[in-house]
Amino acid sequence: RYISTFRPSVKREVEKNKARWKTMGPAKVAVPSPKNFLQKHSKEPKLPARKKEQDSKKLPALSVPRRTDHPVMGIQSKKNFINTNAVAAITGSPKKPQPIYVDRRQGDKYLLETSGLVPKYIKKKDYGVTPKYVTQRNEEMKRAQKEYEAGILEHLKKRAMKQLSDEERRSLLQGLKKNWEEVYREFQGLSVEIDTIPKKIYKEKLESQMKQLEHDIEVIEKHKVIYIANE
Repeated sequence: RYISTFRPSVKREVEKNKARWKTMGPAKVAVPSPKNFLQKHSKEPKLPARKKEQDSKKLPALSVPRRTDHPVMGIQSKKNFINTNAVAAITGSPKKPQPIYVDRRQGDKYLLETSGLVPKYIKKKDYGVTPKYVTQRNEEMKRAQKEYEAGILEHLKKRAMKQLSDEERRSLLQGLKKNWEEVYREFQGLSVEIDTIPKKIYKEKLESQMKQLEHDIEVIEKHKVIYIANE
């Protein structure tokens, strides 16, 4: 590996001049007064002065017995705790293990009940039942729709409008689709290269007719109730 011959001299220069850039000159700070010297216990926290009101308050009643209280003596129980515990252990049902789940191979166990994997909500009485506010809202929407249709019908009757029947609407829709197929057949019969002005005009005309027919078909399919003016 290449090693420069000037490496030792550079190290010596760096070590020689290293201490010159340690500071940027003497710090210009105010010299403390000799009267403000540090006193003993001056930095320790001091408690606030005690108020007279706290002295007059009574001490709270203690829950532990006093030193002068004597325990009650002479009370004995005839219960056989050994036999009682043995009978309880024999007749008692075994404790069921708490359900858990393991999420990794290392065996980290967690409670199954709080994991969200147990379907608790389907066991409720009102599971799958439509809430009352939803049914009420649907009824209000139906009522508002009926009122709106009744108002439109009355308004159209005043303007001498009539409603298309289902058969007329169906026949009108079939006729529009048939016209679209005829225009589309003419559009497919155009030449591949349209290089003259009449050809371009005819193509644009067919495109506009197809677009208008598609719009009319979409409007009729979207609206089941259609009114037209009496001629």
